[in-house]
Amino acid sequence: MKLLANVMEQVLKRNPNETEFHQAVKEVLESIEPVAEKHPEWMQAGIFSRFVEPERQIIFRTAWVDDNGDVQVNRGFRVQFNSAIGPYKGGLRFHPSVNVGIIKFLGFEQILKNSLTGLPIGGGKGGSDFDPKGKSDGEIMRFCQSFMLELSKHIGENTDIPAGDIGVGGREVGYLYGMYKKLRNDFTGVLTGKGLSYGGSLARTEATGYGLCYFMEEALNAKGKSFKGATVTVSGSGNVAIYATQKIHEMGGKVVAMSDSNGYIYDSKGIWLETIQRIKEVERERISKYIEYHPGSIYKEGCTGIWDVECDIALPCATQNELDEQAAKTLIANGCFAIGEGANMPTTPEAVDLFIKKKVLFGPAKAANAGGVATSALEMSQNSMRYSWSFEEVDAKLKDIMVTIYKNVSAAAKEYGEEDNLVVGANIAGFIKVATAMYAQGIVY
Repeated sequence: MKLLANVMEQVLKRNPNETEFHQAVKEVLESIEPVAEKHPEWMQAGIFSRFVEPERQIIFRTAWVDDNGDVQVNRGFRVQFNSAIGPYKGGLRFHPSVNVGIIKFLGFEQILKNSLTGLPIGGGKGGSDFDPKGKSDGEIMRFCQSFMLELSKHIGENTDIPAGDIGVGGREVGYLYGMYKKLRNDFTGVLTGKGLSYGGSLARTEATGYGLCYFMEEALNAKGKSFKGATVTVSGSGNVAIYATQKIHEMGGKVVAMSDSNGYIYDSKGIWLETIQRIKEVERERISKYIEYHPGSIYKEGCTGIWDVECDIALPCATQNELDEQAAKTLIANGCFAIGEGANMPTTPEAVDLFIKKKVLFGPAKAANAGGVATSALEMSQNSMRYSWSFEEVDAKLKDIMVTIYKNVSAAAKEYGEEDNLVVGANIAGFIKVATAMYAQGIVY
């Protein structure tokens, strides 16, 4: 990284202790070094330095009252990273690990992911260190209302459109949207992932998991392979993991392991998805309860152990940096021939390098899991039209977007001499669109 070394140095200097953000930026800058060589005019215009600096970072206090009448205080975040190709678009994450560095890493990745969809949406991300686990519906509602009291000042249907992420599902989006509408007296498409009765889109819940499978199936087909007849491991048990599992089964594959933050389950006959949905979406219990319904299955403590399970394809769909170099070595030794990232940056740099070196097909998150935000943008379009498409229509559009993403990413990798390296292809293809727009709009102070 010769030309962009100074850019990385500035990132490290200005953003101390933000390791996830450093990791995300370093990977992208290394990939787009050939682009910097090809476009000296972008260097002169400071495109690369501006690209890694958020346009706006908002941090705010969120005070709320718990069921005991005690006042609790959390911190809220919204990073509006880049609006060169459209309004800021990105989810809200409620989790104790959330800090400004996590949100910046997610927002930075979102710029490229959104660009790859081909739709006019910029990159942003937000959230809070609030933990919804163990909270009552009333506590979650009061927190969401307090959070939106401040967030509403910074978002809008043509400015910034948040969505859900870890810890923010349909319940939370409903509470957030209700408060926004109350504050603004304005029924708009300012949040996506809404309920179907108030502007949500069919297939949005399934979109990230389905999209992951559409992308990976296209990549697998290019190598003469398929999900059909494959044994698959899927980490996580949220929306992405659940609907990826559903689509894999439809495609003829067999998911044998899933996990949550406590541990993982293994079922050699194939995971019964209806049981997972009941446990996670209705009972809101830990995944260990699966073995009560299916006595022949196995549960083991420690979620990282899931990568010891023999499989043909692995889909990390839980959280960042969950699949490290040692796990990568185990997967390769066990015959795994493809990895598809369903979560945001779930694979460490060392593991990614190993997969690419060993010629394991690797689908990076910013391309492979773009289906969620793509369908959120389709929800925005339906809101603007005051119209709804059928499930089949949205699903067809989603599949077309994911297939196109693979083709564009693969073509970019080939053009820049990195054939089969979809990480480089995704970074370059996503960046070029944004950089072209930034350059055309001039140096905006």
